Amino acid sequence: MTDSKLIRNFSIIAHIDHGKSTLADRILELTQTVSRREMLDQYLDDMDLEREHGITIKARAVRVLYNCKLDGKQYIFNLIDTPGHVDFSHEVSRSLAACEGAILIVDAAQGIQAQTLANVYLAIDNKLEIIPVINKIDLKSARPEEVRNEYGKILGVEKSKISEISAKTGQGVREILDRIVIDIPPPEGRLESPLQALIFDSQYNPYRGVIVLVRVVNGIIKAGMKIKFMGEKTDTIVEEVGVFAPKMIKKESLSMGEVGYIITGIKEVEGIVVGDTVTSFEEPARTNLPGYKKPKPMVYCGLFPLQGGDYENLRDALGKLSLNDSSLDFAPEVSTALGFGFRCGFLGLLHMEIVKERLEREYDLKLITTSPNVAYEIIKSDGSTMEVKRPSDFPSEEKILEIREPFVEATIITPKDYIGDVMNLANSRRGNFMDMQYLSVERVEIKYLLPLSEIIVDFFNLLKTVTSGFASLDYEILDYRHSDLVKLDILVAGKKIDELSIITHKEKAYRLGRALTVKLRKLISRENFEVSIQAAIGKRIIAKESLAPYRKDVTSGLYGGDITRKRKVLEKQKKGKKKMKKIGKVSIPDEAFMSFYEIDTTK
Repeated sequence: MTDSKLIRNFSIIAHIDHGKSTLADRILELTQTVSRREMLDQYLDDMDLEREHGITIKARAVRVLYNCKLDGKQYIFNLIDTPGHVDFSHEVSRSLAACEGAILIVDAAQGIQAQTLANVYLAIDNKLEIIPVINKIDLKSARPEEVRNEYGKILGVEKSKISEISAKTGQGVREILDRIVIDIPPPEGRLESPLQALIFDSQYNPYRGVIVLVRVVNGIIKAGMKIKFMGEKTDTIVEEVGVFAPKMIKKESLSMGEVGYIITGIKEVEGIVVGDTVTSFEEPARTNLPGYKKPKPMVYCGLFPLQGGDYENLRDALGKLSLNDSSLDFAPEVSTALGFGFRCGFLGLLHMEIVKERLEREYDLKLITTSPNVAYEIIKSDGSTMEVKRPSDFPSEEKILEIREPFVEATIITPKDYIGDVMNLANSRRGNFMDMQYLSVERVEIKYLLPLSEIIVDFFNLLKTVTSGFASLDYEILDYRHSDLVKLDILVAGKKIDELSIITHKEKAYRLGRALTVKLRKLISRENFEVSIQAAIGKRIIAKESLAPYRKDVTSGLYGGDITRKRKVLEKQKKGKKKMKKIGKVSIPDEAFMSFYEIDTTK
């Protein structure tokens, strides 16, 4: 039985690219959890996508043993490496729910960034002990003293409690390991109490079923024990328990304070929900653990298989992926242009792109995505309220009393030289200035109230462009607010293409409609009849482009004779084209459904 006083559960949190995964590598190396022969950079980032993008997408839990020279005891560290991008903040909140402490890393060259603040507030909300660290002190551009001052001014941290390290070289990392022992408290709980274990992640194995990652809060869990999932009211026999060190290692049991895995044998993915409480079937606990709030998706798009026969495969893949990513939301959808698919909800655009890539790589699918949009609240003329997740579900204009869209409080941290460019960008996206304060002599924090729909596509990329890559962005969803919005429909050959419909602000509708019709004219192939491409608001056409038809020389086979012979043939061709214009079908290429991405909406 493991002594809970020798257990330390902690997470590593930081802004993206500040060195979380590198510090995790050094901890694995210094504790000899992974041998030098097996060691790779970003060892815990084992997905190809993570290595290609250079970011952590999934939180990773690993158990390491540390022989502390301060007291000569061997401690069990349960380390959770977390993502840094704003789209994966739910992974951070899930990880923190299973910890008592957190190592907060700040880059010595970049200083405190927007996501740093967001992660600190998450840790404070979870009442965690925070160990402040300045990383990358070996860089020539490092400015540790300035960063120390930022720590003190923004987070109220005493300078004497801030450690300076280089995760790359290993300098100062042993001091961090000792601080984990001293500063982070051991887990609290009762071994003799009924079993209560928090599910903080899960994954699917085609041979063994659902593998559940748990933090045992009270009691003990053993192989062969019958357990119950309190939220879903399902039960099963535990086939195996163990820990990640970092490979799966089988154990006889997991006791109070430990972090590990349970192999359930359950093959139906609907029976497991991240955040649920595991308890004993024979002696169940009276109450669920608090868990954490499931994140609400804010960006929606349609996902359709290129091959119609892959619909069932896509449904199974989404179900299995949602085990590993609880923020993914999906429901069946039917499109006249694309067939059967799913309307999926994501936390942001990067989240959407990563999910699509994972589905294509891990489940061998070829997918089409429609233009992303947010969810809107509509107050109808009869006083009722409805939530709309796709433009095609919008009621007609005469039935709408008011349209509300989600707004965010965006926090932008940038060097002072770029203040004007940042404010111009935010104002072009219907932003309202809220506050500005200097974090140091050179860096400033700017807060803006912005519609979520204005920042989900390319706002972050444009922000990096106008600030030469120095600015950082974080945002918090506030509420739904009234906006003067309209639904922009696209008609091809007189037929409305629902998947190309967009919700936009009234002031931008004409420019966007014009840009879309011009873009589509270049993408859609010519036919034997004239194809009109129109942008409309309600019944009013606001922009139009035409695609000229192919012309076949039907008179080439006529030699001599009266001119009326040619006129008859040309008249017959004219009637045929007119008929084709009514019944002919136009093929819409896959690229057309993502054409919104390539349009600069700031102009």
